[in-house]
Amino acid sequence: MTSSAEPESISGGHLVAKALKAEGVDTIFTLCGGHIIDIYDGCVDEGIAVIDVRHEQVAAHAADGYARITGKPGCAVVTAGPGTTDAVTGVANAFRAESPMLLIGGQGALSQHKMGSLQDLPHVDMMTPITKFAANVPHTARIADMVSMAFREANAGAPGPSFLEIPRDVLDAKVPLSTARIPEAGHYRASTRSVGDPADIEKLADLLVHAKKPAILLGSQVWTTRATDSAIDLVRTLNIPAYMNGAGRGTLPPGDPHHFQLSRRYAFDNADVIVIVGTPFDFRMGYGRRLSANATVVQIDLDYRTVGKNRDVDLGIVGDADLVLSSVAAAASGREDNGAMGRKVWLEELQAVEEKARQKRAEHLLSEDLPIHPYRLVSEINDFLTEDSIYIGDGGDVVTFSGQVVQPKSPGHWMDPGPLGTLGVGIPFVLAAKLARPEKEVVALFGDGAFSLTGWDFETLVRYDLPFVGIVGNNSSMNQIRYGQAAKYGLERERVGNTLGDVRYDQFAKMLGGYGEEVRDPKDIAPALRRARESGKPSLINVWIDPDVYAPGTMNQTMYK
Repeated sequence: MTSSAEPESISGGHLVAKALKAEGVDTIFTLCGGHIIDIYDGCVDEGIAVIDVRHEQVAAHAADGYARITGKPGCAVVTAGPGTTDAVTGVANAFRAESPMLLIGGQGALSQHKMGSLQDLPHVDMMTPITKFAANVPHTARIADMVSMAFREANAGAPGPSFLEIPRDVLDAKVPLSTARIPEAGHYRASTRSVGDPADIEKLADLLVHAKKPAILLGSQVWTTRATDSAIDLVRTLNIPAYMNGAGRGTLPPGDPHHFQLSRRYAFDNADVIVIVGTPFDFRMGYGRRLSANATVVQIDLDYRTVGKNRDVDLGIVGDADLVLSSVAAAASGREDNGAMGRKVWLEELQAVEEKARQKRAEHLLSEDLPIHPYRLVSEINDFLTEDSIYIGDGGDVVTFSGQVVQPKSPGHWMDPGPLGTLGVGIPFVLAAKLARPEKEVVALFGDGAFSLTGWDFETLVRYDLPFVGIVGNNSSMNQIRYGQAAKYGLERERVGNTLGDVRYDQFAKMLGGYGEEVRDPKDIAPALRRARESGKPSLINVWIDPDVYAPGTMNQTMYK
C-alpha cells in the first residue's frame, strides 16, 4: 500500500513574507529574537531585505521613515516583551505623523497562554491606543490574511500604523498551502482616494476666484497623497501665496514667486480666505486660534475627525489632497476672470513682509560670533543643500532654528518627527532614506541631546555602507527645556536636569568607522560639510554652538509662559 503524497505545506513566517511581498514591501527593519526568526527565513526566500539594527525604537522609526520616502507602508519586526515595548515610541510617532507602517511583534506560544512564558506581555492592549489596528493572530492559516487586514487599515483614510502579534507556535507551525488564504497583490483592498462632495469643490473654487487676499497652507498630506503637481498648478493658476509645513515643505522650490515662509502670521491675520490642507488645528496652529476670526476658513483633510476639530470652519472637505486640489483648479478654470491679476498687490504686500523679516535676521545668518550662532550654522546647511539633498531634522532648539531657514529644494526632501516631537528619529530616518533612495544625498542635523537617543545605530549605517552628511549642533544641553526652566523658575534653576557633557561626536563617528570633524569657527563649517560629502562615509560634523542663544520658536512656546 502506497501513501499519498503529503500536501504542500508552508510555515507562518513564510506566509508573513508572502503577504509583505504582495503589499510591495521590499525591506524589513528588525532586531533579532527567537520568537520571530521564521519571518527572516521567509523574507530570504521572497527576496525581502532584512536590515538589522541595534535598538527596536530604531527599527520602528526606520519603518516610519521608509513609508514617508517611498509612499509604501514600512515594516518593522521585533521580538516579544521588551522588543515590542522598545518599539512603542516609533509606533506612536508614526501614529501622530499619519505614517503607514506595520509592526509585527513576537509572542510566547499560544499553548502557553497566561502561563508566564518568556517575554509574555499584553502587547495588543498596549498597542491599541496608538495604532489604527492591533490584533493577535490565532492560527497559522490566518497569518497572511491578517497581514493584509492590517495593511488595509494602515492605508485607509489618513494613514497610520498597524500592529500584529504572532505567537511563536503559530508562526513556526506549518499548514497545508491549500488552507492558507494568501491575498493576491492588488486584489485585497480598494482605493480609498476621495475627491469629496462635488458641490463643495465648486464652492471652494468660487471662494478662491473671488478672494482678494487668499492664503493656502500645504501640510504633510500634500506629500502623503503626492499632490505636489496639483498644488503647484492651483497656486500658480489662481496666484495664491502658499505656506508649507511638515512633509509639505519643498512642494514649491525656494525662489518661486508663490513660495512664502516668513510672513505666515501676517498672512493669517489679514487674509480673507485661508485654505488649510492636510494639517490639523493642533499646537502648531495654535489650535486654530492663529487664523483670523474674520477670514473664511476652509479645511481639507483625509480624516473626517480632523476637520473642524478645535476650531469651526466655513467649509470642510474630506478627501485626498491630490484629487481635491486638482478638481478645484479644474473648477476654477475657463472663467473670464479668475482673480489672479487682482491678487498681484497682495503677493507684493507679503513679499515686503518677508523681506523685512529676512533683513531682521540677516546679521545672525552671517554672524562671525564665537561660539557659533545657531542661525549661522543652519544658514550654512541651507546653502549646502542641493536639489537631491534629503534634509532630516532631529532635535529641539537647534532644529527649531533650522525650520525658519532651511528650505528643501524638491518635494519629499524634508523629514522631521512630526507632531509627537520625538527625539531620536534622525539616524533611523537616515537609514530609511539611504536604503530607499540610495542615489540621493542625505543631510541630517541633530541636537546633541537628540543624537544620544539612537546614535549607536550610526554603526548600522557604517555596516551597510550608507554615507550621509551629519551635523551635530552641540551646546551640551537640552536647550529647549533649559530655556523654559530659566523662564519659569529663574536662572538659578535653569540647569537642573538638562545639562550634558561636552561630547566629541566627531570622535564617536571615527570610532565606529565613519568620518568626523570638529568645528569651532563659523568659517570652517562649509569646508567641513564639503569634506564630509566627499568622504563617501557616514559622517558627523561636531559644531560647537552658542548655548545662550535660543530660537524664536522656543521662546514663543506657550508652555513656558
